[in-house]
Amino acid sequence: MWWLSPPRKDESVRFHSLPADNRPGRTNRPSAPGTTGVSTKGTSRVNVGCRRLMAILAVGALGAAGCSATGVTTTPKSGGTAPAAPVQLRLGYEADLTQAGALIGVQDRVFTNSLGPGVTLTATVFKGGPDEAAALESGTLDAAYLGPNSAVAASVATKGGVKIISGASSGGAFFMTKYAIKSPADLRGQKIAVDEAGDTQDVALRTWLKSQGLNPNPGGNVTVVTMPNASMLGAYKQGSIAGAWVLEPWASQLQVEGDAKVFLDEASLWPGGRYPTAVLAVRSAFLQKEPDAVANLLVGQVAANDLVSRPSAQIETDALGAIKALTGVTFSQAVADLSWLHLTFSNDPLPSAITADAAHALALGQISLPPTSDIYELGPLNAILKAAKEPPVAGG
Repeated sequence: MWWLSPPRKDESVRFHSLPADNRPGRTNRPSAPGTTGVSTKGTSRVNVGCRRLMAILAVGALGAAGCSATGVTTTPKSGGTAPAAPVQLRLGYEADLTQAGALIGVQDRVFTNSLGPGVTLTATVFKGGPDEAAALESGTLDAAYLGPNSAVAASVATKGGVKIISGASSGGAFFMTKYAIKSPADLRGQKIAVDEAGDTQDVALRTWLKSQGLNPNPGGNVTVVTMPNASMLGAYKQGSIAGAWVLEPWASQLQVEGDAKVFLDEASLWPGGRYPTAVLAVRSAFLQKEPDAVANLLVGQVAANDLVSRPSAQIETDALGAIKALTGVTFSQAVADLSWLHLTFSNDPLPSAITADAAHALALGQISLPPTSDIYELGPLNAILKAAKEPPVAGG
């Protein structure tokens, strides 16, 4: 279970940026609401990831995913049956680096290549997972990259109508505070920020505070406030908040530009340091109606995760550039360098950790029931991984 031992009296750690010309390689990494304005019908303007897609498709993962062996979209022969109307796939995601695969999948048209001309993708950025969960529940999204607690909440609310079909990332969540906070007792009377009530970081913060004998409930001795990630640095500098439980690159931004410290790395609370920060979920009805579109989206997910697991300088620039386009925030090279060091991109949703996360949400009253055992649908992902000669992932 989570948090097998109490934290040290002073959990504070300070990460140090490395010079840009002395950054470690990526070989140590395990393999593993506004519309963006993306129009994904037809041939991609950039074939980033297409070679990876072709390697998967060539060994029979799927029949056709919109790219030929040369990276050119195929079309029906003259006189053939007219193509059906394009499938509409509405995808949600968020502007943080734990969803770098989604950012690159949209920004560099990796998803366009994998989905092919028969699918029109509308990609929409959301401020947080709970809003995405609500959109999945209402049917205004078909699929979404979101935090595991939000995916669980959507599944519970729809009585199994939302399935987790892949992991996306692990790690990258930190409790950042001012240096004056030396121990949990120093948090009394302080305001701590999360980006949205009910999301994965909100659940983690409240659970940890309670484990330290603190009370984050209304009228308690610690106040949890919500604000966009992009607003936290300003609020911290102004003294409006004493810290935040936040994802990368916002955590490193607080450290580098706000002189905040890492009070707690969430990885220290989990066995082996492994816990999910983003997963890919889909509405069950869409999966049943459009299984090929979902499988092709998963091809793009595997390809995008492959790119961000060992990112080139261009991929790192593209991912942070996408966050800038979505939030208006420019990140320094020091923030960028530090952020990437704290992330692992994996297709494994880490079900045991999600089970623990769901138990925390249930204890906090943020979900009414535990998720059902069939919350995962990992068969399509494992077929793709098998064809790509990568190990399968296990369900819960």
